[in-house]
Amino acid sequence: MTDGLIKILDGNTFAVSDERGDIEASLSDPTGLFSYDTRFLSRWVLTIDGQRLNALSTDDLQYFETRFFLVPGTGTVYVDAKLSVIRQRAVGDGFHESLTLINHEQTPVDVTVRIEADSDFADLFEVKDALKKHGTYTRRVDDGRLILGYQRGSFKRQTAISSSEPAQIDEHGLTYTVHIEPHEAWATDVDVVTALIGFGEARIQPKYVEDGSRPRPSMQQDLGRWLDDAPRVVCDWEPLTGIYRRSLVDLAALRFSPTIAKGQSLPAAGLPWFMTMFGRDSIFTSLQALPFTPELAATTLRVLGQWQGSRVDDFRDEDPGRILHEMRYGEMTAFEERPHSPYYGTADATPLYVVLLDEYERWSGDTDLVRALEPEARAALNWIDAYGDRLGNGYISYERRNEETGLENQCWKDSWDSISYHNGDLPGFPRATCELQGYAYDAKMRGARLARAVWNDPEYADQLESEADELKRRFNRDFWVGDGEYYALALDADGRQVDALSSNIGHLLWSGIVDEARAPAIARHLVGPRLFSGWGVRTLAEGEGRYNPIGYHVGTIWPFDNSFIAWGLRRYGFKDEAAQIASGILDAAAIFDGRLPEAFGGYERSLTKYPVQYPTACSPQAWSTGTPLLLIRTMLGLEPIGDHLTVDPALPVGIGRLEVLDIPGRWGRIDAFGRGRVDIKPPQLQPRLEDAATSSS
Repeated sequence: MTDGLIKILDGNTFAVSDERGDIEASLSDPTGLFSYDTRFLSRWVLTIDGQRLNALSTDDLQYFETRFFLVPGTGTVYVDAKLSVIRQRAVGDGFHESLTLINHEQTPVDVTVRIEADSDFADLFEVKDALKKHGTYTRRVDDGRLILGYQRGSFKRQTAISSSEPAQIDEHGLTYTVHIEPHEAWATDVDVVTALIGFGEARIQPKYVEDGSRPRPSMQQDLGRWLDDAPRVVCDWEPLTGIYRRSLVDLAALRFSPTIAKGQSLPAAGLPWFMTMFGRDSIFTSLQALPFTPELAATTLRVLGQWQGSRVDDFRDEDPGRILHEMRYGEMTAFEERPHSPYYGTADATPLYVVLLDEYERWSGDTDLVRALEPEARAALNWIDAYGDRLGNGYISYERRNEETGLENQCWKDSWDSISYHNGDLPGFPRATCELQGYAYDAKMRGARLARAVWNDPEYADQLESEADELKRRFNRDFWVGDGEYYALALDADGRQVDALSSNIGHLLWSGIVDEARAPAIARHLVGPRLFSGWGVRTLAEGEGRYNPIGYHVGTIWPFDNSFIAWGLRRYGFKDEAAQIASGILDAAAIFDGRLPEAFGGYERSLTKYPVQYPTACSPQAWSTGTPLLLIRTMLGLEPIGDHLTVDPALPVGIGRLEVLDIPGRWGRIDAFGRGRVDIKPPQLQPRLEDAATSSS
């Protein structure tokens, strides 16, 4: 399952090329070398004697490094190559390529090697929306380097290209005149250094240039430490160990260190469009990863707290206490053509911030951080009622104030058509989606625990608990769709139920806002045929007006969504149902070579031998990467209770024995074990439609 593109990444720096290693980007094509939301290489094409190369294979060395095996020319029957070409590429705040040519002839060869290079310095939003540039470009050769530049006022971006071997450098690339003796090799190293200058930014250059080393040794060692520090997973079902390792490696790849993080990392959201800090995504991913890499949560809390809203700003949809939606660094943000400096248009990140703070303390015992972030947590809790309740009816609702470039839907299903009535009509604004109320309830209950246990403020704790109890009572009255026995997707501005059946009801379970008596009906829906495909829970139920199995938020399956649904089912005691969802998602993960995409098709499993790919899904994507981690926690029933970790396993029988060794927490390090006991039988594949038609004729 591949789109034919080769991707390497490190934090918010990534390179996307074709299978030869070449880059030929257009304004609407997300290939190239990107860093800090800017494309620094839009053309990078290798030729030998004027010929393009033919790809033999590609080695996926590490997330930051790859190797291409190539030969000159092509053939209709076979390729009679006398020359091997190896491109080894690494990325890490910049770009490094080692180029090696090997002569397999018994006589010397003389060839001309050419690397064509260019940069359009496109902002990522310009690429996404196919927009035109406003600044000026420069090209020059200076001190043995090709320097490509872009300037718009004081906003400057620069790409500097240099070579370890002598080259004829012009304004469009590098040319080598190469002589190679029989069975000998020729090699050169090419460095691409990126720089950001202007709008108060520091000049940012590659780490391997600053410290004089290449990225491979230091980054390899860092990855080794990252993997060694994480718990070890042993399982009878072998694919799970590979899925787990893939998740850890992808989380390492997605680590992003904004300057205010002082060298610490939080998860960037996903390749290619979201390689930056997102409030909601970073929080959800940190929650998923807590038992395995708790340091992500600590950094996420600190950084999001530092960027917490402090004023009313309609352009950025900012309010005091509000947690940001996303932060960008590109040209369109610098010139306020986009509001992402940062942008606050999310209604869920703020209560989720308190949820993460409490969950982090429950696992880590880090009361120092909870005390340090008490003002931020209180401000977030205050936002729920002071600014989140836009209609004064006691519910968080949203409506963008930036009508030109702000987000319409400010919940996790943020596409334009994601919130609809059963008949497919779209409600007006403000909209109060159901899961927002669950997050608010959970935030108040968790805030109360922190107020009582850490902040020494029992009166505030009592207040929050009282508010949470009242919210739960009202919610179960106003959102319950009696004739369908489920919770409405939302309330519209008039308080009417937006009555579509959706996966959002699963988030209500893990928040705890669902009345116990109504939980069985919710569980039945979540694993029933309208929502559950066999691979996972669909975002929108089959039969709803806007249902589309390949619609972004209206019928696809989102792995992260399913991980929290399974966690919620466990919270209410539905172990079998949680195991069923875990089984489907993990089966899909195995087919996707261990890397779950952002979303995949919601087609019934009986119709598909493999889960159907969603064409533009991000991969890797942070909260999809975190999904197997939360599913492992859920299957083993891991819950911190005081200074102890409880284990209550409920695994599908196909998993066999599952061990998680050296789980970090306030207890030090501890092991957890479980054996499959929930009998989940995969559905039998139905005949293909054409076969069925044949047999019936």
